[in-house]
Amino acid sequence: MNDLISAILLGIVEGITEFLPVSSTGHLLIAERWLGARSDLFNVAIQAGAILAVTFIYWRTLWSMARNWRRPETRDYVMKLAVAFLITAALGLVVTKLGFKLPETVTPIAWALIAGGIWMIVAEKVAMNRPDEVAISWRVAILVGLAQIIAGVFPGTSRSAATIFVAMLAGTSNRAAATEFAFLVGIPTMYAATGYELLKTFKHGGAAGEDWTGLGVAFVVSTIVAFVAVKWLLGYIRSHKFTVFAVYRIVLGIALLLLLPAGG
Repeated sequence: MNDLISAILLGIVEGITEFLPVSSTGHLLIAERWLGARSDLFNVAIQAGAILAVTFIYWRTLWSMARNWRRPETRDYVMKLAVAFLITAALGLVVTKLGFKLPETVTPIAWALIAGGIWMIVAEKVAMNRPDEVAISWRVAILVGLAQIIAGVFPGTSRSAATIFVAMLAGTSNRAAATEFAFLVGIPTMYAATGYELLKTFKHGGAAGEDWTGLGVAFVVSTIVAFVAVKWLLGYIRSHKFTVFAVYRIVLGIALLLLLPAGG
């Protein structure tokens, strides 16, 4: 397949799946089996495109936090975002130093999709039986930071699913509040990951071999598609549960196990 068309399709896959709780990394690894594998920089950069879309969507919230940082409630919220990010960043460096690599087979992703889907159904039922709570506690902030690392180590888990449902189980039972905190934490997390990959690429002389045209096109496509997807999701969760995404994960995971050869 033409490299540019492949890059566009990967950008679409990333834009749709980055913030829906279905695992963008898992979908990209599956898509690359047919569209061709890309560099770590490419994958992280198109994730940053999706994060840019969220930055645009939440720009009023971000601007309000910058203007009102002296207010105790604003400062408290920002500090919790910072703690969640720092936990992810510190443990992410440890994981990187240990030489962790994403799996090259789809089987573990399929199992993670199934397990995550079941966990989502159970977690939402538990959260529904609790009083509606929009506040973000320190426990929520810490666990969200840890959840981001777990999602990074186990592709198919989904960063958004892990962080949203950890927040809901840890005390922020309101879906919209848990989702907003999870998405806002993702902004510095993915920008930092992209910057790290850029530095590593240039340091090791990998820039010359990178398909910068394809990367740039996929970045733009991912940004546009993610903007539409997140806008839709934020409206959807106001009156709907996450059940449809959980069922999709389970069905996709089972289909992958049945259709792909063992160890494929």
